[in-house]
Amino acid sequence: MKLSTSLFALLALALASCMNYNEYLVESDYSYQGKFKNYRSYKFINQISAVPDSSIYNPIIEDAIAYRMKLQGYRMDDSKPNLLVSYKIFFNDLEFRGYNQPKIEYWVKTENDEEAYDPIEYDLKRGTLLILFFDRKREKVVWQGYASGVFGNKYFDNNRYLKRAVRSIFDQYQFLAEGFMVERKGN
Repeated sequence: MKLSTSLFALLALALASCMNYNEYLVESDYSYQGKFKNYRSYKFINQISAVPDSSIYNPIIEDAIAYRMKLQGYRMDDSKPNLLVSYKIFFNDLEFRGYNQPKIEYWVKTENDEEAYDPIEYDLKRGTLLILFFDRKREKVVWQGYASGVFGNKYFDNNRYLKRAVRSIFDQYQFLAEGFMVERKGN
């Protein structure tokens, strides 16, 4: 009886932890001007602050983003990258405008840049991670992904949790770098 009670308690705890993970909002928006099939390189934007600011520089988050970019075939390029990558953590609640759009994988098949934007307001909870991709040539944001309510405060630095938040956001960005699969076949 004790064994089955212990097993039941462990199962309930495991299920509760899974439910807690999925409770935060993960979304993304994109520009109809983005040329997602053509990007192959990136660089992080240097965000300089007079005072060390963990909301705009976190080596764990930066490493996790770099890992996902590499995994999807993007290469780091300090001279003329296609994409400039930026991120920020918001430690307070905020109102945020996103867009109700077709899934990016469907839209990219037609690349209809005349598609209408349908704005939607989100009430994002404290601890929101926002990742932005800027098209360097067009000088505009072409993609933004965000996870709301994932961080408790500015001193939060749980490696696994931070990496999981980045992974959840990048699950919204399914594009491989231009030519990546061709290059992989040739090797």
